[in-house]
Amino acid sequence: MKIEEMFNKYDLKFNRDDFLQELKTRQEYIEKSLNECFEKIKGYPPLIHEAMHYALFNGGKRLRPILVLEGARLAGGNPEDVVRTACALEMIHCYSLVHDDLPAMDNDDFRRGKPTCHKVYGDAVAILVGDALLTAAFELIASNAELSGISADNVVKVIAEVSKAAGSRGMIGGQIIDLGTEGIDIDYENLQKLHQLKTGELFKASLKAGAILKDMPEDELDLLEKFSYEFGLAFQIADDILDVKGDQNLIGKPIGSDEKNNRTTYVTIFGVEKAQKLAIKRVENCFMYLGNFGKKADFLRKLALFTICRDY
Repeated sequence: MKIEEMFNKYDLKFNRDDFLQELKTRQEYIEKSLNECFEKIKGYPPLIHEAMHYALFNGGKRLRPILVLEGARLAGGNPEDVVRTACALEMIHCYSLVHDDLPAMDNDDFRRGKPTCHKVYGDAVAILVGDALLTAAFELIASNAELSGISADNVVKVIAEVSKAAGSRGMIGGQIIDLGTEGIDIDYENLQKLHQLKTGELFKASLKAGAILKDMPEDELDLLEKFSYEFGLAFQIADDILDVKGDQNLIGKPIGSDEKNNRTTYVTIFGVEKAQKLAIKRVENCFMYLGNFGKKADFLRKLALFTICRDY
């Protein structure tokens, strides 16, 4: 199925500028919520909280918290009820970036156009910033049970879901595979597994978290899980293409880091043109898994499409 055919099937109208404005509105809400949540956890000693703030508020697409809110909305709930969990998922994502940028990992000096956390505060503080953001995230998820309409049982389910996604069988497992394959050619199947763990698991946990907190039935959660898998791969393929063809000023970090680190990517396996076609196929699959949700899933459809036509 071609993109145009998917548009017709779901009566979907996509204007990139309009969608960017909608995304900006949601990002601004997340930014405000992150500020409110951070105020609740900051304190003594000031240095660690200053560095945490630097890592958390240096830009970003805020896709994971947006997915948490969207999961709640698709389940028929009020997205505002799950905002603490949404902010928690962004903290986990930001912690992973702080650690990714360290000299022992990707050794990046810039993130989103600004010096990386360890370049500003030193390696030791950056390691502790990541640790602090991760633990603060679970404090926030647990506190979501304080709000009316959110059951403690569902909060426990979300903690289990997020723990697995962020741990050794999820994001960290993917990072381990990534480190172990530097300079080694890997095949398409193993590359997919790497990115399913490193990127896709946290996308999946984000979307499912909001839906679980608002009592979405298991069969619908299963569809969201399948969507998240395809979305995560489409997102990563687009990232690989941007690392080759992107604008450094828009991306906020030097392009060509994959080549510098001698990493296998979708582009090194397939080339840019075929990688683009593969990303489109993943978006087609995203649309397929959202079919049962009707028009209320249009934002997710547009988000899936945007991820392969973005320039940052």
